[in-house]
Amino acid sequence: MTLSIWRYAHLALALISSVFLIILSVTGAILAYDAIAEKVQDHRIENLENITLSQVLPVLRDQYSEVLELKIDHSQMVSIDAMDENGNSIKAYIDPTTGKKLGEIKPKSDFIQWITALHRSLFLKESGRAIVAVVSFLLMLISISGLILIIKRQKGIKHFFDKINRDFFSQYFHVVTGRWLLIPVFIIALTGTLVFLTRLDYFKGENIEITSKTPVNTKATALKNIPFFKETPLSKVERVEFPFIPDDEAEPFVIHLRKKSVTVNQVTGAIISETKYPYSAAIEKFNLDLHTGRTNAIWAFILGLASLNILFFIYSGFVITFRRTRTKIKNKVKAKDAEIVLLVGSENGTTLFFANQIHRQLLSEGRRSYLTEMNQFQNFESAKEMVIFTSTYGLGDPPSNANRFETLLEQFPQQNKIGYSVVGFGSKSYQEFCAFALRVNDLLAKQNWAEPTTSVFTVNDRSAEKFASWAHVWSEKTLHPLATAPAVYNTKIPGLKKFIVTEKTMFSDDNSTFKIVLKPRKKQEFSSGDLLAIYPANDNRERFYSIGKNQDSVQLIVKLFPNGFGSGFLNSLKVGDEIPARIMENPNFHLPKTAENIAMIANGTGIAPFLGMIQENILKKKISLYSGFRHDNDWVNSYRQFAGKQIEKGQLENFKFAFSREENKQYVMDLIRTDENYFAKLLGENGVIMICGSLKMQKDVEKILDEISQKHHGKPLDYYIQNQQILSDCY
Repeated sequence: MTLSIWRYAHLALALISSVFLIILSVTGAILAYDAIAEKVQDHRIENLENITLSQVLPVLRDQYSEVLELKIDHSQMVSIDAMDENGNSIKAYIDPTTGKKLGEIKPKSDFIQWITALHRSLFLKESGRAIVAVVSFLLMLISISGLILIIKRQKGIKHFFDKINRDFFSQYFHVVTGRWLLIPVFIIALTGTLVFLTRLDYFKGENIEITSKTPVNTKATALKNIPFFKETPLSKVERVEFPFIPDDEAEPFVIHLRKKSVTVNQVTGAIISETKYPYSAAIEKFNLDLHTGRTNAIWAFILGLASLNILFFIYSGFVITFRRTRTKIKNKVKAKDAEIVLLVGSENGTTLFFANQIHRQLLSEGRRSYLTEMNQFQNFESAKEMVIFTSTYGLGDPPSNANRFETLLEQFPQQNKIGYSVVGFGSKSYQEFCAFALRVNDLLAKQNWAEPTTSVFTVNDRSAEKFASWAHVWSEKTLHPLATAPAVYNTKIPGLKKFIVTEKTMFSDDNSTFKIVLKPRKKQEFSSGDLLAIYPANDNRERFYSIGKNQDSVQLIVKLFPNGFGSGFLNSLKVGDEIPARIMENPNFHLPKTAENIAMIANGTGIAPFLGMIQENILKKKISLYSGFRHDNDWVNSYRQFAGKQIEKGQLENFKFAFSREENKQYVMDLIRTDENYFAKLLGENGVIMICGSLKMQKDVEKILDEISQKHHGKPLDYYIQNQQILSDCY
């Protein structure tokens, strides 16, 4: 059977029984605690195996005027039902060697009795017992299917306790606790099933009467000298029924042991009869001891822990299922019409999340993107680019939705040249880190139709930063714009909040840029450089805008594009309108805390976060602003005025603007070349360069900065990128 069949069986069984399992788990944990509490009472008698009936019965006869019954319970406490000299009833725990009263017998509290009834029968009597038996049986099947899933995941019993890939908390601890508590949970399920089946008479048996072969003894024998009493320790006794009338041969002792009861003549000591209990009674007692933990405090604790963990199994199991299904694939084009094909191999849904983030951005940009599982590989007639996102399962194997990819790759050779990029997800703590992704890359390299767009990328522990670096490289190669801010790819996505439009400027014929200020309805912490995600079509398509903080409001600088998806939506808003959006923290693009010298490079609307950062520069770091625009117009004049005021406050060192559509056209790269020595010194003295704007501008700027760093320091720009001296948020 495939892994999927076992997984669906495991899930189906859990769904069917979940409500009842929650009830039985909670009540089971409470009863386990009660069983532990019993063991810590002061009335337990040690060494019952060294105390015989011949030592106890005469003492009790002397101590009490009348004894009805003696009991030894599963907690090794000895109790008596007797009467004193005044005819008062005594029901108490005693020391069997002296007959001394140790404490009153306290009945179970109403709460524990209520919990017990709920656990046993759900208050439905025989019908409830049947339901509990069925649920116990289902739990047993869940345990078995869970065991098979772990064995398959770990590639056999040999690797059963090997390290688990930690995709996310619920998945990790679901598997880890499943391994360690699998046996206790299975025992709970098995014994619960057997106990209830026994009580429903499925294993009904008859008592066996055994005729005594002991020679008839007519001579009176003292209790302490009766052979059976001398040979029988209290550890084997459950209950003793005393004769109603002492010294009357017609009134015997009845000794109830675990496997039989024995009737003994109280005068002669002769064994009158034995009644052997059926195996069903022994099975019931044994299973009840195992199921309740009533005979051992440590086992009761383990059972309680396992019961509580069943609740966690239910919770974590549904979290795993939700994560696998929450990221829905929505395609707007058919496979044959797609220009960009995204293929996913994902076991727990995390890899699908990353792929879907790319898919949604491409759709928002109007690209014909198609997202599907690797096992759905087919002929893609119009494809120009293919990206494969895949995790590695077990010991270098494919995820379950990618296990047929290699066969399909041979079955469907593409008819046109397609650029490909492989992104692998895994953990470097495993020897087989991204092994399947590397294999896929090798397979594609052998295909005549496949041409590498990027080298294979590997992402360790779902690193949003590493994935964003792939998005940056792929965007540069293909000119398909993708967000390069790691915040976009964080798996923990904040919820939507309400934002009110408090200010908005108009665009003009010579300026298609406008400013819009949005105030969160509820106070929210954020910084300039964070991102605002908006949803223009009220669907799952996002648009991201870099934030400039304006007091407690979000300030965006937006360029209006013809038929622009996001810009058109924002431009249609009026003061007072309210929209749902989410702020995504982007700490990798905040105003640096340690660097004293900072250069900010932008083009167009990329200046937005820098305006906020300059206002936040209360420590008066030395900031130089370089920005490129198309035209020198009123809009740019407002920036000049802003920069002049900030210079007066000491929050900005200087600024330089370049204009690409004016008579003496310049680009921001020209400003950098002019100030080559400044940038060389900045890098050499641990300064930070921040870049925000278009990907093309970023590419050109980084090329010039690389030339400067090579010339002045003999180091590639990558050195300073790794040293976090180059920070970028481009699109």
